[in-house]
Amino acid sequence: MAQTDNHPAQTVTRRDLLAGAGSAALAFTIVKPAAVRGTQANSRIKAGVIGTGGRGRMITGMVRKHGGYELTALADYFAPVVEGAGQQFGVPKAQCFSGLSGYQKLIASGVDAVFLETPPYCFPEHVTASVNARLHVYIAKPLGCDVPGCLKIDAMGKKATAQRKVFLVDFQTRTDPFFIEGVKRIRDGAVGPVGLISSEYNDESFSDPPKTATIASRLQRLIWVNDEDLGGSYLVNAGIHAVDVGLWIAGEKPISATGASRVVRADPHGDSHDVYSVTYEFANGLIMNHRGEHLRNRSGFRCDCLAQCRDGYLESGYTSHVRILGNRTGYRGGDVENLYPRGAERNIDTFHKSVTNGVYDNPTIEPSVNATLATILGREAARRRTKLTWDELIRENQRLEVDLTGLKT
Repeated sequence: MAQTDNHPAQTVTRRDLLAGAGSAALAFTIVKPAAVRGTQANSRIKAGVIGTGGRGRMITGMVRKHGGYELTALADYFAPVVEGAGQQFGVPKAQCFSGLSGYQKLIASGVDAVFLETPPYCFPEHVTASVNARLHVYIAKPLGCDVPGCLKIDAMGKKATAQRKVFLVDFQTRTDPFFIEGVKRIRDGAVGPVGLISSEYNDESFSDPPKTATIASRLQRLIWVNDEDLGGSYLVNAGIHAVDVGLWIAGEKPISATGASRVVRADPHGDSHDVYSVTYEFANGLIMNHRGEHLRNRSGFRCDCLAQCRDGYLESGYTSHVRILGNRTGYRGGDVENLYPRGAERNIDTFHKSVTNGVYDNPTIEPSVNATLATILGREAARRRTKLTWDELIRENQRLEVDLTGLKT
């Protein structure tokens, strides 16, 4: 979309929009025809996708299918990958950019919004460039691999909000109606105060082949999840889904973490641990335990979070169901179906509605930054096998350096 920074501050929020705010309220937030570059009012947003691997290609297909976007540019480090995506989705080869600087060419190509689907080490740099170019930003999780990266994205998210640009982080669970209602009832005290939260994330891990002369071989097929500097670690990149639900229930960030972790997978080459047990503490005394295993051991995928309350408990699962069982009341909830694609579809639609209706409250930034930092806190506490506070982690401000030697610019 064209710049709308001279518009008055908006009073309608995303909650109003998604709840079906009245036509009078929406009338003040519809983008004027003159503000839309080359299209009719409230029509298609010129979009580019940076990162066209597995999930990136899925997101690209969803953006194209939505109907509210004009897909005009793609970028990926690997030329064959991005050109293949261009052929699949009808983007001219001249608008398919590769190499480390491909994202810069995409940003300069005339897009209004970017979808960021690269390994997370890229996000702080890509977000900074996108926000400075005054683009709307849609980004995958986690938001970074280290504290400096997360703090940079937090600052850029606030800058985007000040510029009245949309900035949305793609967590799927927070879009599901059963999760939304279940967590709301728990936070409203339906079954008494929360005493203990338990989160769990299990998967079959990702390929971790021997390293090569450059990191290019690690930047594909989710191999980078095995590397803390590229993907954050299994806890930061994968376990974050379950930890985020726990923080959503808690309604605040933890003050400390303690735990232990180790490497169990066969023939590891990345430095990420793959078995975790972490205990988070909160200022009000609440305790949250997280455990995770990322081993090819046939245990399958599970991403669950339970909240044990005084008078009942909440069950929630990424691939199962949400319900509350209580002594005097409960919530029937329902089955959570196809959350991986449906959550993304809902977020892509929300992103479009927010851009075209001028909703710039950007409520996903703060909880997503906190979830990423919480998993980094857990990673560091568990690796060191010590108690580490949130404030200590921030003060350390430890940066993970990525060796880009030999990569195509």
